[in-house]
Amino acid sequence: MAQVSECVARDIGQYLEAHSGKGLLRFITCGSVDDGKSTLIGRLLYDSKMLHEDQLAALEADSKRVGTQGGELDFALLVDGLSAEREQGITIDVAYRFFSTGRRKFIVADTPGHEQYTRNMVTGASTADLAVLLVDARKGILTQTRRHSYLVGLVGIRQVVLAVNKLDLVEYSRETFERIEAQYREFAARIGIENVVCIPISALRGDNVLVPSGNTPWYHGPTLMGQLETVEIAGGAQDGAFRMPVQWVNRPNQDFRGFSGRIVGGTIRPGARVRVLPSARDTTVVRIVTADGDLEQAEAGQSVTLTLADEIDVSRGDVLVAADDPAAVADQFRATVVWMSDEHMLPGRPYLMKIGARTVGVTFTELHYRINVNTLEHVAAKTLDLNEIGVCNLGLDRPVAFDPYAKNRDMGGFIVIDRISNNTVGAGMIEFALRRADNIHWQAIDVDKGARAALKGQKSCILWFTGLSGSGKSTIANIVEKKLHAAGRHTYLLDGDNVRHGLNKDLGFTDFDRVENIRRVGEVARLMADAGLVTLVSFISPFRAERRMARGLAQEGEFLEVFVDTPLEVAEARDPKGLYRKARRGEIRNFTGIDSPYEPPESCEIRIDTTALSAEAAADHIIARLREAGLIG
Repeated sequence: MAQVSECVARDIGQYLEAHSGKGLLRFITCGSVDDGKSTLIGRLLYDSKMLHEDQLAALEADSKRVGTQGGELDFALLVDGLSAEREQGITIDVAYRFFSTGRRKFIVADTPGHEQYTRNMVTGASTADLAVLLVDARKGILTQTRRHSYLVGLVGIRQVVLAVNKLDLVEYSRETFERIEAQYREFAARIGIENVVCIPISALRGDNVLVPSGNTPWYHGPTLMGQLETVEIAGGAQDGAFRMPVQWVNRPNQDFRGFSGRIVGGTIRPGARVRVLPSARDTTVVRIVTADGDLEQAEAGQSVTLTLADEIDVSRGDVLVAADDPAAVADQFRATVVWMSDEHMLPGRPYLMKIGARTVGVTFTELHYRINVNTLEHVAAKTLDLNEIGVCNLGLDRPVAFDPYAKNRDMGGFIVIDRISNNTVGAGMIEFALRRADNIHWQAIDVDKGARAALKGQKSCILWFTGLSGSGKSTIANIVEKKLHAAGRHTYLLDGDNVRHGLNKDLGFTDFDRVENIRRVGEVARLMADAGLVTLVSFISPFRAERRMARGLAQEGEFLEVFVDTPLEVAEARDPKGLYRKARRGEIRNFTGIDSPYEPPESCEIRIDTTALSAEAAADHIIARLREAGLIG
């Protein structure tokens, strides 16, 4: 950074003024593994003289110690910071680097090429304006090239530079370059990417990176740096309507109440009318407060605190929007989802969705199709696996404010979180709210659950029996119902086998079918509890997530999980239906305990050890617990 240091030494004020006036371009490098992404960024940093002397010294030492260029400078080491990346010569994490030239400032994200780390590529692309897609000239267009291209278009990047790298390894062949260019332009047109500039480069040798190369006299287009410095980026979020998700209610004392957040769309001034969503209350902005004093105007990208004229209810997760151009509010959407977990996505399973500053419950209600990134074919599917892309319907447990992703990335983008592990398992882009959401409303009913239960002289509840096949669930549940019936209680028993003869006879035993099986039964149990009944449910229900979903449908204190705890060897020895023997012979697939997992409750209201209690004693114990809970007299 010798040039920068000299400028700072001469006149730091002039340097800072010139630097602050430059535009900023955010871009990513992407493509298949070992296409040279890290090397290219290292070359840009090196040639733009954005390295300190100690960094240059470390690069020289590391190149000799762990480099892949026979002792010459290995520019990839400037970006690959993790020890595992250096050892394997690959990128795993997203590496962000800043550099600048005389014309522009840049933030570049080096994203991994391995299919295993596609989720990290999505992270890097979510804030980028341009993508530099690298292709190894020896290998041409690969599946990961197409996948990354599709994701680039999906997240809204419309400017793409196709850098055909390692041209020195094919003797700077014009024919090779033009063949790859033609193949890529044909694919890009099919996925809606129109602005593509193709550049032949050698990141290692520097050909056409900063200056035109004499090795490609047949190429007359821009260098890579020339394209990055001059490309025009469409207007940003500041050109849209005002949007600010509230991240924090700022109340340092009784005399101040403000609402803090990052503006993700449009501009705002004191006196402007804003609307709070989803409550739809209107008010006026009084002040725009920052640590450096009040502002007369704030725009997208700035983090500010707004004070409002009226004392209205505003909480974290609410969104302040322009009153004359508000965002929409809905709880059902069509969205495109990129799945990022080794555990496949299951429609009907409850997840969490984080959109803006709000976290809500979400369920994939329907998977329309999966997208084959090679052919762009829409493939019928019931689930999504790691790195697959699908178009789905989503149902939320409460309305949220949103804009379609194509209109505003921050208002239309979301992540999906596993409720149990808290891992991010997916990322999505809202296309539109489902029209049927506007046509379905809760109908007020005068006779409620309490009235129905009172007429029966009881309290409604759900007893959820779970355990392995052969554990004794159905036997114990049947005895409990007989005892309750004899005591004059109004009950109904939903048994797993019986329900599969009717309501769920269309379902098999895959993970998807098991989730849907429990979702349906959970809804039926909720309706029966709403009718004032003591509802007994006897299902293996092997997954904690679905049992948690069923619990969430009931009111607090009305759901009791009964774990009929029987060791696998005991249940298998009983084998009243001969199912374990068939599963062991391979005649039954996806059988719980054999080739499909059972997740025992981590906490439950009632645990029955059938190795210590008879079915009759277990039933008496359960009824005693119901009395203790005040659910029966």
